[in-house]
Amino acid sequence: MLDEKNIKNNLTRFSITMPQDLLDEFDALIDREGRPNRSNAICGLVRSYITPSRWQKNSGGQDIVYGTVTLIYDHHVPDLMRDLTAAQHDCGEIILCSSHVHINHETCLECIIMRGLAGEIQNFIDALKTIRGIKNIEVAVTSDI
Repeated sequence: MLDEKNIKNNLTRFSITMPQDLLDEFDALIDREGRPNRSNAICGLVRSYITPSRWQKNSGGQDIVYGTVTLIYDHHVPDLMRDLTAAQHDCGEIILCSSHVHINHETCLECIIMRGLAGEIQNFIDALKTIRGIKNIEVAVTSDI
């Protein structure tokens, strides 16, 4: 059970200055999302801001991270499917699952969900970037912070 007194002792109060119209829009979003207060929303934003830096900084380390890689590619490009399959098999221990969707006759979308050491995840992403025919790679990686 969490010790509420200990949690309160570890909190720091600080102030933020921003344009009123930005604050009004932020407050409206907080209300729509049902967040309990501004502090809760700001903590979420700070975690989102820190996480990419943390996992990339530790990409050589032993930290376990979780993520998705979303690819858009032309499956008609010679050897693309062979190279994509090889990259996934080479890193099979970090891939939890993947989903493949046909956007149109030429273009596919694939989402790969991963869990593993930060360095392994980064190596897989780097390998994907070398595959000819991949049009776009979007990466979302997070850690437990």
